[in-house]
Amino acid sequence: MLAPVQLLSATRQNLWRLTVIRTLVLAAQAGSVGIAYLFDLLPLPWLPLAVTLGVSMVLCVMTAIRLRTSWPVTELEYAVQLALDMLIHSVLLYFSGGSTNPFVSYYLVPLTIAAVTLPWLYSLMLSGLALVSYTLLLVQFYPMGTFPIARENMQIYGMWLSFALAAAVITFFAAKMAEELRRQEQLRAERREEGLRDQQLLAVATQAAGAAHELGTPLATMSVLIKEMRQDHSDPLLQEDLGVLQEQVQQCKQTLQQLVRAAEANRRLVIDEQDVTDWLDQALNRWHLMRPEASYRFQRLGQGTVPSLAPPPDLTQALLNLLNNAADACPEGLEVHLGWDAEEICISIRDHGAGVPPAIAEQIGKPFFTTKGKGFGLGLFLSKASVTRAGGSVKLYSHEEGGTLTELRLPRGARGDKHE
Repeated sequence: MLAPVQLLSATRQNLWRLTVIRTLVLAAQAGSVGIAYLFDLLPLPWLPLAVTLGVSMVLCVMTAIRLRTSWPVTELEYAVQLALDMLIHSVLLYFSGGSTNPFVSYYLVPLTIAAVTLPWLYSLMLSGLALVSYTLLLVQFYPMGTFPIARENMQIYGMWLSFALAAAVITFFAAKMAEELRRQEQLRAERREEGLRDQQLLAVATQAAGAAHELGTPLATMSVLIKEMRQDHSDPLLQEDLGVLQEQVQQCKQTLQQLVRAAEANRRLVIDEQDVTDWLDQALNRWHLMRPEASYRFQRLGQGTVPSLAPPPDLTQALLNLLNNAADACPEGLEVHLGWDAEEICISIRDHGAGVPPAIAEQIGKPFFTTKGKGFGLGLFLSKASVTRAGGSVKLYSHEEGGTLTELRLPRGARGDKHE
């Protein structure tokens, strides 16, 4: 599993691009030397030039073979590769006129690549290497003679070709390298955010597990005491109140039992696939038993084959939390719409409450932040985390006609833990 991960690293991608650049430049250099040799345009040392070009070709082949291995590509190795390119270019310039060669400006290409993709220390060292090489070529080189009638034209065309090559490399390849680095940085930022979210979820889950364990004993004690009080007292009003208390205690015990069953189902991955309409109907019926005072209107907008999904228990709980949030804002006249397309399922919930205040819009959904007078500020946070685990998203908008629009989007066939 190591090689695919390494192939995605920015440094490895950049070394692949550098190899492509090196190959293109080698082709241009070999073509220029070949034309000069065939037409006898320049009296140059052909054997040293051919050997230097051969070394460049071997470096291209060896780098391509090396990149097919699983060894990680470090920034030091990448900097050494750029330095080798500079040294080969310096040798070619030495045997072809030194600083008078119009291709001397190509030094700027590896320097630009280094500045875009490497830390400043490596860029500084490569700049020093280029400056030293250029300085030596000013005083020591093999003179590039030519016929007088061709010298000026060759200088002009050589400068044009050097500029065109450098501009093409910098524009396309350096820009691609910078884009890859930005993509990697964005990916790292997303992973840091996911790690922070997972830490918060773990903290909440740990506290919830502890609370569930501790609540079992006092609930059992309360249930026994309520039964004894109902047996000892015959006052009808007290009996009615005690009956309500007994129902509430029983509801708490059932909630804890459902929590345990849901955890066991997650552990065994016992998740049944079903149509999204059936899942949503069951969730709405369950929610309406919890919130009988709320009224809603359901509308199915999707056409064609009904998509299916395998919702884990926490996804159903996330939907119930979103419905509860809407009912807390305004329990009357809720609108629930179900739609889908070829890629995703969309469930929208609209309430007619006060809407999302702009001043706190960015804070909504963060743990322990709530706009209600009661609650812990965890409902929306846990809902978003559960939907994200299933590969979906939750977004809240202020509706243009008033109230809040909550959109829950899921990929077709969604399951829990899409990131695993």
